[in-house]
Amino acid sequence: MFDYRVKIGLVPLRRNTTNRPAGTFLTWVSAEERGRRFVEYIEKNFSDEKISFVDTKGLGCSDLIFDGVSSAQAVERFKAENVDAVMIINCNFGNEEAAADIAGALGKPVLLWAPLDDEYYKDGMRPTDSQCGLFGVSRQLQRFHIPFSHLPCCRVDSEEFSAGIKSFFRVACMVKNFRGMRIGQVGARPAPFFSVIWNEGELMEKFGVKIIPINFAVIEQRMKTAAEACKEEIAEIAGYILANYTMDDLTPQYIDRMATLAVMYKNLFEEFDLDVISAECWTATPIMFDGLAPCAVYGILNDMGYIISCESDVHCAMTMALLKCAALGDGRPLFGEFTVRHPENRNAELLWHCGPFPLSQKAESGKDSTARLVNQREWFRAKDGTYTVARIDQESGNYMILPLVCRTTDGPQTHGTYIWGEFDDLQAVEDRLLDGPYIHHFVEILGDYRREIKEFCKYFPNLKADTTLEK
Repeated sequence: MFDYRVKIGLVPLRRNTTNRPAGTFLTWVSAEERGRRFVEYIEKNFSDEKISFVDTKGLGCSDLIFDGVSSAQAVERFKAENVDAVMIINCNFGNEEAAADIAGALGKPVLLWAPLDDEYYKDGMRPTDSQCGLFGVSRQLQRFHIPFSHLPCCRVDSEEFSAGIKSFFRVACMVKNFRGMRIGQVGARPAPFFSVIWNEGELMEKFGVKIIPINFAVIEQRMKTAAEACKEEIAEIAGYILANYTMDDLTPQYIDRMATLAVMYKNLFEEFDLDVISAECWTATPIMFDGLAPCAVYGILNDMGYIISCESDVHCAMTMALLKCAALGDGRPLFGEFTVRHPENRNAELLWHCGPFPLSQKAESGKDSTARLVNQREWFRAKDGTYTVARIDQESGNYMILPLVCRTTDGPQTHGTYIWGEFDDLQAVEDRLLDGPYIHHFVEILGDYRREIKEFCKYFPNLKADTTLEK
């Protein structure tokens, strides 16, 4: 299972110069004061239950890294603390050798930041050239082919800084969990769905993704085991279903089996140490279990923190996982496909699926906001807001992710789970999808994470962010 906690190593740097008197150029005293102030501010204002920091207190010269010895000390500490990313802070000019040594040794996402140079003396001298050093540091990282992100030169207490560092936290979470992702593949793809074919070998070679095959003989056996061993948990989920949905006369006979299926899938995640599952849905499951449909069960599991993509779409499972990490685990990704155009709004599209959305994402009021179960499938409209809409796919071994954004709008009521999403130029989106390598299956999540997706791709050179629709 994914870990959405992120630990950042803070690296305040100064240039390895002789010690100059206060009030002159590139002084130690100014760099030391700034380093302590920036690190303390970051740790105080951005630490929470998911974000933590490891600093360099007690290392180098007054906690500042400035040479090979102190950079080696920082690497040793960060490795011992298992940091997920590092933030390089130029406290005067910085130190390009030390920055590259640390970043190269750790192999984790890197954030560069040069604080605004805002102190000038009456005689024309200044104590810092933080931005100037930024270009030296970045060039050194480039020479070693080390990818990095950066913040604009700004004050540490500015909104620009806050937005930028929080975005980097999300990128670090995405990178941390994407590498070595374990995907359970339950069953085979639906026979007519050539569109969801994936290449298991390439996913392992390019991204370290491991596909764990689980056939339906295992599913059948685990269903029997769960029914006997997990009666209390099954009863709890069955009670949840009864309490939260209105339903037709077909669904009640399946509630206990739906609850058993949910518990069985939950157990699969734990037994096989899975991060996400790609599963068949409307083919084998109803045949194996006398008409049982998994649609609503996938939504229930999503709310429990277990991600399952429909219709054996591994690439969609990867995208769901990525967007959940972009939300630091707080969001709930939706499996909503491009289905039909709005009958009146030229830029609105029905993002729909037969009923797997998590109940927590149901619209709170208005038309079609009642949670219904119709033959075990959820029927409701999802929350209003701005959504990231994205998909990972590939052609001839070239992997791409298309990050889009839409805003919900009014549209006709329909069955299943859905939103009507309005794009800036839906025709351009349709054209791009048709040009490939994309299909109709996409993932939606509340919030705009296009920036994070593009930054994430810096750390995976085998995955390109498709920005052809950006104006």
